[in-house]
Amino acid sequence: MPTSPSILELLSPYPPGWGGVLISGAASTILISLGAYLLGMLIGLAGAAGKLKGSRPVVALLDFYTTAVRAIPELILIIGLYYAGTDGINRLLSALGFPPIEINGFLAAVVVLGVVQGAYATEVLRGAILAIPVGQIEAASAFGMRPLLRFRRIVLPALMPNALPGMANLWMSVTKDSALIAVVGYQELALATRLAAGNTKHYFLFFFAAAVIYLVITLVSNMVFGSLETYFRRGQPKAA
Repeated sequence: MPTSPSILELLSPYPPGWGGVLISGAASTILISLGAYLLGMLIGLAGAAGKLKGSRPVVALLDFYTTAVRAIPELILIIGLYYAGTDGINRLLSALGFPPIEINGFLAAVVVLGVVQGAYATEVLRGAILAIPVGQIEAASAFGMRPLLRFRRIVLPALMPNALPGMANLWMSVTKDSALIAVVGYQELALATRLAAGNTKHYFLFFFAAAVIYLVITLVSNMVFGSLETYFRRGQPKAA
């Protein structure tokens, strides 16, 4: 009579265990989250600059973007952007006489989550820039600093202490939002967990294991952002 595998056998990284699938899914989750986070920060930086220095049409367009993304649930946005974006690209290619293409799942996940992250990052970075004493920026301009040099030497070091708490929250958010990518069929940790649980029928075990992996990612992330905040706040008085 066959015996059911033990917990260690089920979580083993080698077949017939499913630990390797979970590890691979966790790696995909981290890579997707990192790519989307960096893209979101770039969009957020451009969006914050546009809202602070752009013309009225640019500001209105950015207001619509940030409001719409923050108002619509992430799941709807991800499904809509993924399928509508893929269909739109193939329609454009067809109109130009090119054959349709299959969008890479990893790239699509990064772009879709990055667009969502960008709306939140825009407001985080805009608020951090507004918190900088205007005299510092005016003094840099008076010394003749060009915009890029002024941003690198004055604005960036001054905004980071104010932006880091929000940036940390955005990172935690994107690691969780990456689980929504499973709805479009790309295998990251959430989908890998469902596959393992569905094939073995040990649902509690594998979803508990996934929760532990997410917790480990969060704890390590807290340590990284804590170190960054200590670095960027060096020389500042500590709160009582």
